[in-house]
Amino acid sequence: MHIHILGICGTFMGGIAVIAKEAGHHVTGCDANVYPPMSTQLKEQGIHLIEGFAAEQINLKPDLFVIGNVVSRGNPLMEAILDHDLNYVSGPQWLSEHILKHCRTLAVAGTHGKTTTSSMAAFILDQAGYQPGFLIGGVAHNLKVSARLPKHFNHSQEKPWFVIEADEYDTAFFDKRSKFIHYHPEVAILNNLEFDHADIFKDIEAIKTQFHHLIRTIPAKGTVVYNEKDDNLQDVIDQGVWSHLAPFQESGPYQLSVNNAQMTLNHQHSQLTRSFSWQLLGAHNEANAKAVVTALSVVGLDIDSISRGLEGFTGIARRMEVRGIVNDITVYDDFAHHPTAIATTIQGLREKIHHQRILAVIEPRSNTMKQGVWADTLAQSLSEADHVFAYSANIGWDIDSALQSLSNKLTILDDLDQLVSAICKVAKPGDHVLVMSNGGFGGIHERLLSALQQ
Repeated sequence: MHIHILGICGTFMGGIAVIAKEAGHHVTGCDANVYPPMSTQLKEQGIHLIEGFAAEQINLKPDLFVIGNVVSRGNPLMEAILDHDLNYVSGPQWLSEHILKHCRTLAVAGTHGKTTTSSMAAFILDQAGYQPGFLIGGVAHNLKVSARLPKHFNHSQEKPWFVIEADEYDTAFFDKRSKFIHYHPEVAILNNLEFDHADIFKDIEAIKTQFHHLIRTIPAKGTVVYNEKDDNLQDVIDQGVWSHLAPFQESGPYQLSVNNAQMTLNHQHSQLTRSFSWQLLGAHNEANAKAVVTALSVVGLDIDSISRGLEGFTGIARRMEVRGIVNDITVYDDFAHHPTAIATTIQGLREKIHHQRILAVIEPRSNTMKQGVWADTLAQSLSEADHVFAYSANIGWDIDSALQSLSNKLTILDDLDQLVSAICKVAKPGDHVLVMSNGGFGGIHERLLSALQQ
């Protein structure tokens, strides 16, 4: 089958392209901005890319157009597809019908921690010999790639496992359900639930509705692994569950504890205990690990396989990733863009470095952040940092007033060069510069490292 993917350079759609090619399909695609690293990865796979959405691309005559949610009405290629009554589906629907229906699916949903949790699960399964497929919204250092077909896809009587980061964002302009509605998982992890994506959800109740729609798709033999400490998730569970329930945090088959980078995994119903080194920071990553341990015990992994995988897992690109150290000043890159994620990221770094200074650098870039939805909570999430630098370009709300409680440890600038200069003036040996954004932030990490070197 020849499929042509609209919006192919996004992480999710690019992952679908890689998986489709591995499954034997002829894959081409287009996007408004065809640039590395995704363009390089796709071209290495032999996937032909076209810049832009010209209507003439219908002359490629693919069997099917696969539409990413970056595409909206008015897009010239999409309008041509509709005018000529050509076959098209969303990315999640294609994945469900052509890949996931041939697999046993483990889906990871939640406001925070999806990428880390799904990567952790895929890596541990791989280390245990399961050779799963996966599609994840980031790149784990251990896995090297964000998407892969299962090793024995369609070559075994037993269905292989597939781990997917199950996003609650909408599917496509013609399908406003959350992506995860399409995945029909056998095991679903529900990490946490907070308000996010204000551009598509009116309120938290709208998101709860989508999460309960996900629960409705899980078979009776399946399992819902959920955070029993999360009140919003409990509200979702209380609406009805038809599958097995496996809570984590206080319950579950295992107890986890971390002390000085040493994790202990203890089976609650036997004398089995394993202690090993743990490379991730913060209580949020401990919660991610608890979710994975509970889910993989449902899958059938034993304590030795799980503990070996946890010890070997080294984290995700753009999740507290050290980008460089200059003059004993460490620069990190982190994806945090929600107040809860910002606060837990700073807290995790604080637990590691103790009394050394944290210089927090934030770009309020997400759609929800740009709308000022979290203006009232942003200052509190940054309060543990020793100095805060905020980039205020393209913000349509009064960030100065929102962050005024940070007073003398706050710097707000709308020019990136001035921001880099201001950080360099404050930074001194022993400091940790924590850059937080869900985008590229204008290459600020490289600019900082270069300026600090000078």
